[in-house]
Amino acid sequence: MTKQTPINYDVVSKHIASLNIPDLSKATIMEIVKVVDLIQEETGDKYIRMEMGVPGLKPEKIGTEAEIDALKRGVASMYPSIEGIPELKVETARFIKNFMNINIKPEGCVATTGSMQGGYAAFQAVSYMDKNKDTALFIDPGFPIQKQQFKVIGAKFTSFDVYNYRGDKLKEKLESVLSKGNINSIIFSNPNNPSWICLNDEELKIIGDLANKYDVIVIEDLAYFGMDFRKDGLATPGQAPYQPSVANYTDNWIMLISSSKVFSYAGQRMAVMAISDKLYNRSYPDLQERFGADKLGYTIVFRLLYSLSSGASHSAQFALAAMLKAASDGKFNFVEPVKEYGKRAKVMKKLFTKYGFDIIYDKDLDEDLADGFYFTIAYPGMNGGDLINNLLYYGVSAISLRGAGSDHVDGLRACVSQIAPAQFEDLEYRLKRFNEDYPI
Repeated sequence: MTKQTPINYDVVSKHIASLNIPDLSKATIMEIVKVVDLIQEETGDKYIRMEMGVPGLKPEKIGTEAEIDALKRGVASMYPSIEGIPELKVETARFIKNFMNINIKPEGCVATTGSMQGGYAAFQAVSYMDKNKDTALFIDPGFPIQKQQFKVIGAKFTSFDVYNYRGDKLKEKLESVLSKGNINSIIFSNPNNPSWICLNDEELKIIGDLANKYDVIVIEDLAYFGMDFRKDGLATPGQAPYQPSVANYTDNWIMLISSSKVFSYAGQRMAVMAISDKLYNRSYPDLQERFGADKLGYTIVFRLLYSLSSGASHSAQFALAAMLKAASDGKFNFVEPVKEYGKRAKVMKKLFTKYGFDIIYDKDLDEDLADGFYFTIAYPGMNGGDLINNLLYYGVSAISLRGAGSDHVDGLRACVSQIAPAQFEDLEYRLKRFNEDYPI
């Protein structure tokens, strides 16, 4: 007898089986996206889609207008400079100064085809810059695809879940790893994907101080720049509070700044990688042997990025430059529109907990975690793979925390961006049915 679930049981079962993945906690984001697309297409039922972190807001008009203007001027017929157009480099340096209070020369501000490409190039560089340091360290949870990139490169990495090592505990944990002498880089996102943890200045100082002590590079993924909505004023140029950064405590840093989330400009695959003045021209002799150049910045730009794409989208660079300029000029409060994500998260977290779910990562030290782009859930008595599987029959999709390096392998990441407020009533109905069918 076919079970009665909100989404046709037989259709869901068929498409889950087509993945041929016995444990869905091991499925990639794109595999979950594919199966949900197929189910929606066959049934006509709209899912509560929390599996993929894509913007749920319209792209910033300042960017689209600047890009249209650039296309009308004919830039589509020309290759851009591999380093990035001058306007983008200047406005990136200005943006970092205005909203982070960090000085950087435009030289070290480089256009990339999304932060994933910037990260991929940086990961290759740090993996080969010193033969005695062959391993990268992820402060997890983290973006699963970054580890996949290391696997593609064939480079080593290690990790630990930071949730149990907050504050003073972080120093001892980092020392225990860095003291082995084989770590070339430390990689983390802040705010964090997927947990939405936000490392504070005390913790960033610990990371920076130890990066200096052990001479490792810190790669700071700022995909969610300024999106700790507990802090007001992050979009006021030249005034505190600033976006927290490890760059306040070390010169050994590379930043990845994306237009995808904070500017809702994901489709154009536009980002910048900022390399500190000290690192950009620093010589690493082992890079010469591997890539034919010894300067870190030169190697990343003219050896790695050039081989990956021969430049980022010409027109999209004008779009990002215009948005950064408007923000620095005080004409564009880039944080205000994306606060919508925090509002959605607040409602959704209440609904999940109302019907028996637990929020896994719920604290930043003694402070409640911010409501933002992501939150994390678990259901008592159900492992991560079964939870993904079972929720699909109720029209709810999410991904496992397993691939993010989390210790909570039974937990899931929920992204709020694609859930419109008009879907909250439907979400509550489906969670209520789930709770009734799987009583705690």
